[in-house]
Amino acid sequence: MKVIDFKDAKCRHCYKCVRNCAVKAITVKDEQARIMVDHCINCGRCLEVCPQNAKTFASDLERVKGYLRQGFQTIISIAPSYAGVLELDKPGQVVDALQKLGFYEVRETAEGAALVTNEYKKLVRENRMPNIITTCCPSVNDLIEKYYPDCAKLMAPVVSPMVAHGRYIKKIYGPDVKVVFLGPCIAKKQEAIGDDRVFGAIDAILTFEELADWFAEAGIDLASCEDKPMGNPDPKINRLYPVSGGVIQSVITEEDADGYHKVFVDGLENCMEMLECLQKGELDHCFIEANVCEGGCAKGPASAHWNTSYVKTKVKIENGVTYKAARDLPDMTTEELAKEFGDHSIRDVLPSEDQIRKILQSTGKFTVEDELNCGACGYSTCREKAIAVFQGKAELSMCMPYALAQAESMSNVVMDVTPNMIFVIGNDMRILDCNRKGQELLGVGHEEAVERYIFEFIETEDIENTLLTKEPVMHKKVQLENGRMTAEETIVYIENLDAVLVTFQDVTHEEKIREQHYNLKVETVEMAQKVIEKQMMVAQEIAGLLGETTAETKVTLTKLRDSILNEEE
Repeated sequence: MKVIDFKDAKCRHCYKCVRNCAVKAITVKDEQARIMVDHCINCGRCLEVCPQNAKTFASDLERVKGYLRQGFQTIISIAPSYAGVLELDKPGQVVDALQKLGFYEVRETAEGAALVTNEYKKLVRENRMPNIITTCCPSVNDLIEKYYPDCAKLMAPVVSPMVAHGRYIKKIYGPDVKVVFLGPCIAKKQEAIGDDRVFGAIDAILTFEELADWFAEAGIDLASCEDKPMGNPDPKINRLYPVSGGVIQSVITEEDADGYHKVFVDGLENCMEMLECLQKGELDHCFIEANVCEGGCAKGPASAHWNTSYVKTKVKIENGVTYKAARDLPDMTTEELAKEFGDHSIRDVLPSEDQIRKILQSTGKFTVEDELNCGACGYSTCREKAIAVFQGKAELSMCMPYALAQAESMSNVVMDVTPNMIFVIGNDMRILDCNRKGQELLGVGHEEAVERYIFEFIETEDIENTLLTKEPVMHKKVQLENGRMTAEETIVYIENLDAVLVTFQDVTHEEKIREQHYNLKVETVEMAQKVIEKQMMVAQEIAGLLGETTAETKVTLTKLRDSILNEEE
């Protein structure tokens, strides 16, 4: 199952998640980051660092609401970090608030931690394991099984406090009860739903962030809630589990002090370093409390925005703890709390040296000196990135120096092949840069051009005015090369350089064609005028002839008429 992922479209050319993923469980395809479920340990680091808030989280909130609407007897197991994370005056206020939402009972996960503590104590007393690694943190468990399988035999064969508590609640209330875990950890969801070894102990996961939204939606104010008791006996020192060293304080008492050396390790990189030490045989007879989150569960990825100060959270949790061992533990056997860990390692296919070299060369890295190892792509070295490309985890375009060089190269190509003359002129009229066509106009090479002033070659009144007023000149016709060239001049001010970009587009040919067209029009008009004048003359002559003929005809007909009339008389 996929607990976390990234939204489409928002993820572009950033690679911050890749840089911050210690196990490189993120693939980039078509410029879109995606979580590789089989590689991921659900530490949540990528969600915390994503600048675009492009993350998605598989929430169980609607499922939990559904349980309550349908009338299921639903019990919540609340992680002990609530005492430092939630803003409340008295611990029991969260009980009242959760019961107002509809939960049947609220019990502390520390009750399950007491069961786990008891199992850890047995392992310490038996003194059979060369080193013991706690198995409370599901991200650490995944880290070991997937990436350090040789250390799996050193993992305490015990379920996490959450699973222990879920199993215990179902044991006393029956299998039909719904158990919801509430805490600051997103990896718990994968553990509860995605791990067949413990499936069924927990029905749904809620984070403190989701709870805050739910409280706001329901109009519940924690500060105004009553102080109600938890549904479980006081788990005492086991409430320390969420802070650094809390597990060790709960497990290794004075009577066990001479057994294992106490070690607690926080932070993913530190955990990886510790595991590498174990692989090398550098640690012996250590009881190791390991947690992926720096500062412990109290700084889980689903609680960071509540309290940014780990010290404040730690003090609040510690102030509510009774530093005594829990008594009258729930009736659970070692078998009911057992979990076996093993080799679930990732076996990615590795490329040959020839394949790596070809991938490196495709991004302009032909020698070792070309391998900058800048880390911008998210991988520590260019070779690591090349391997990731071979495995389909990364794309060639993720190499920032190569992409920049390509962009600059493309820019230079465009500058050199354009038929326009382009100059960058400083505020002192010195030529800062010019392209190949510009050099042809000046009649000098690039090195000489950038040592001279533009007024040595052309009229500069327009350039001076733009430098002074910062107003652009657009498509103005000017004469260059002593009138042999007609050009369209465009001048634009460059703010950050206090300079101007000057472009001359040679329009001499177009102007000649335009002049020819104009002359042709003039000739055509003159010819038309002559034809019109000639036609007018012809019309006038015709009109004159028609007038004379008409008059003669009138006289003749009149005479004929008179003659006929006279004969009748």
